Amino acid sequence: MPEPNLIVIMADQLRFDALGAHTPHLNALLGESTVFERAYCNSPLCVPARGAFFSGRYPNETGCLINPWVPQDRQHGYVKPGTPNLYSMLEQRWDSWHTGKQHFYTADGIDKKPDSRTHWRSLEAGYGPMLKERGIRSPGGPAYQGLMPELTQGRVTRAARYSIPTVGCYPHGLENFFDGYILKTSLDAIRERDRSRPFALNAMFLAPHPPLEIPEPWFSQIKDAPLPENVGRWSKGQSPLQLYNLTGALGARYERADWEKIWPVYLGLVALLDHCVGEILNLLKAEGLYDDALILFTADHGEMLGSHGLWQKMCMYEESAHVPLAFRLPAALKTAAQPKRSAELVSHIDVLPTLCDLLSLPKPEGLPGRSLARCLREGAPLPPAPAFIQFDGNGGRGNFQRSVVDGAHKLIVDLFQGEVFFELYDVVRDPQELRNLAWEDPARVRALAERLRAHMHATGDLLSFELSDYDRFAVDYADNKPN
Repeated sequence: MPEPNLIVIMADQLRFDALGAHTPHLNALLGESTVFERAYCNSPLCVPARGAFFSGRYPNETGCLINPWVPQDRQHGYVKPGTPNLYSMLEQRWDSWHTGKQHFYTADGIDKKPDSRTHWRSLEAGYGPMLKERGIRSPGGPAYQGLMPELTQGRVTRAARYSIPTVGCYPHGLENFFDGYILKTSLDAIRERDRSRPFALNAMFLAPHPPLEIPEPWFSQIKDAPLPENVGRWSKGQSPLQLYNLTGALGARYERADWEKIWPVYLGLVALLDHCVGEILNLLKAEGLYDDALILFTADHGEMLGSHGLWQKMCMYEESAHVPLAFRLPAALKTAAQPKRSAELVSHIDVLPTLCDLLSLPKPEGLPGRSLARCLREGAPLPPAPAFIQFDGNGGRGNFQRSVVDGAHKLIVDLFQGEVFFELYDVVRDPQELRNLAWEDPARVRALAERLRAHMHATGDLLSFELSDYDRFAVDYADNKPN
């Protein structure tokens, strides 16, 4: 059997529930795919999320825990050198291309290595010079950023500026927008590929990541966007420690009425992403690549967009950590038993072992994830396994959260400056996580906390907490208990 082409399309900051009538191309792709309805990232932050996705290992194992923006903590933002990853594995047999956002950071600079056989066409390298040559500014700017405190080194506070949900119309069109550039380089990669080898494309879109200054017609496309119940709502049982994090420090400034104006623009940016995906799929079909392509669609993480009164990602709630994940199998691998949807609990560390099986790639030793290949092809059930998620701060180490999702339940442990707050949710019965069960079900909290502690120890976590922290929490935060 000839080796299939591989197309990985990753959105940035896409809520799992943000698709709809405005995403016809993605809807059609997912209609030909197996969609995993309960998929999670392993860190709700760009760089560590991609470190886990491309290596198939937890952030604790890769060493990539944060976005390396602060010099004092920069060493925690890179995957350890020599870590096997999808790029290095593919380029031996595939004509490998990367387009778009390059946030798979490795200590040995994977995209700078002279012996790399991947064609790197990153947004960071080419977009700025293109705009400078055209005399055009990029989207966003000071009006789209807000000031907040950020803890670094776990102890030092600095003032930092990050994106806020200001909305506006970008006047220079799609061809000068971030994702317009990514679309062009992706289409160029398809046309310029080595036709003597199977083709591999990792297209890393920026949409719908802020800034929310987007071009027409997408800025005005969505007229009305019904909001989930938890948007603009601070639940009594949620962790107040989130107010020290970007999510709450910036998100709590906005009311539900503000989010009613922000949501249509965010969904318009999702529609722009859909347009770009449609253009790629159309060219794959025109070039005769589509039928023999394994196409994977996902997002690095989600977006709170006002849910729980929070903004951006960087927390363990469903809107931030639950991601879309879909596999469209090539014709040679399809079977009549392939399910359209799967309710299996999976995470991004399961992707690399799955691709190894589907593409007959040698599997790196010690991968913690499970292959989904039999589930994809035969509908075979997976052995039960929890999903583990962690957050260690944004540009520096300082705000820490750990989570385990096991069956229907999710435990969140929020740690900041010696305080520990516990949240327990039944995400099947309460998908918007409106009722914290941590006071009602102490036995389940302890069991999940012990499982989480064991995972942290096994993966070499720099952080720890004690079961006794739960006893202190139950007393200290008794006023937070839902009625």
